[in-house]
Amino acid sequence: MQESNFIDYVKIYFRSGKGGKGSAHFHRAKGLPKGGPDGGDGGKGADIRLRGNSQLWTLLHLKYRKHVHGEDGDPGASALCTGASGKNEVIEVPLGTVAKNAETGEILFEITKDGEEKTLMRGGKGGLGNNHFKTSTKQAPTYAQPGEDCQEGWIVLELKVLADVGLVGFPNAGKSTLLAAISAAKPEIANYPFTTLVPNLGIVQYRDYRSFIMADIPGIIEGAHEGKGLGHRFLKHIERNAVLLFLIPADSKDIKAEYKILLNELKKFNPELLKKERVVAISKCDMLDDELISMMKKDLKSIKPLFISGVSGLNLQPLKDLLWDKIEASVD
Repeated sequence: MQESNFIDYVKIYFRSGKGGKGSAHFHRAKGLPKGGPDGGDGGKGADIRLRGNSQLWTLLHLKYRKHVHGEDGDPGASALCTGASGKNEVIEVPLGTVAKNAETGEILFEITKDGEEKTLMRGGKGGLGNNHFKTSTKQAPTYAQPGEDCQEGWIVLELKVLADVGLVGFPNAGKSTLLAAISAAKPEIANYPFTTLVPNLGIVQYRDYRSFIMADIPGIIEGAHEGKGLGHRFLKHIERNAVLLFLIPADSKDIKAEYKILLNELKKFNPELLKKERVVAISKCDMLDDELISMMKKDLKSIKPLFISGVSGLNLQPLKDLLWDKIEASVD
């Protein structure tokens, strides 16, 4: 994923189509100057709908589309002819897209499956023609219904990345290196904080031709739940992961304290995140010898981490085995 191409937030003014007005027409023919009412109904206005598309991974295609207007229904005509309905406006979005009311913040719905389609705004119903209003005592009604009005307003579309495993850690914890080592993804990697500014997805090949998706979530900082850094933009993506892989570098000043901070940031953002399956791994262990790893294992007994290295390949297969087991457990 290139930084410039990953868009996970757009605000668009949507307007569905208005219903066409009914016709107040009377039948006229040679020898029949005063025929009965034959006004047709108005056509229905177009709906605005969102449809899930598994081939999309960003909202980039909607970045510059600030207004979406649905077609209005056509008015009814004589001879009981119904006006044409407006063609529904279907907007394709990546899986994990949430639609919100821009003013209230209310979540309207979310799209999580390929081909799933939900109505964002309903088009107005067409008005009834005067033919519907004739009675035994009123044979020639001169009125018809106007079409129903449209629905309109500002809507926020927000993408939360869908992945089986989400990588959680401070900047420069080695997340991009690990993702590149165990998948075909090629994220930018450098020895400075915030190399990753957008989520990177990688498909991890597992045993027997099975695979799972891993997301490298941009680094969390202390206070992220309050929006520090790009906290909310980062943390929201973690909500959609089945398993969380906490990555803490071996050269951290205090591994236990760092893990505690990460847990605390998730808890304060959304306590439900702590109910997810999780794995803790100590990265960059190619810098350590066996004796030091043994000492650290004793000190970190309460965390039960796996010691790995994306550079040397240390324990990457056991890590994949553990993650697969956790993914399976999350489904049960």
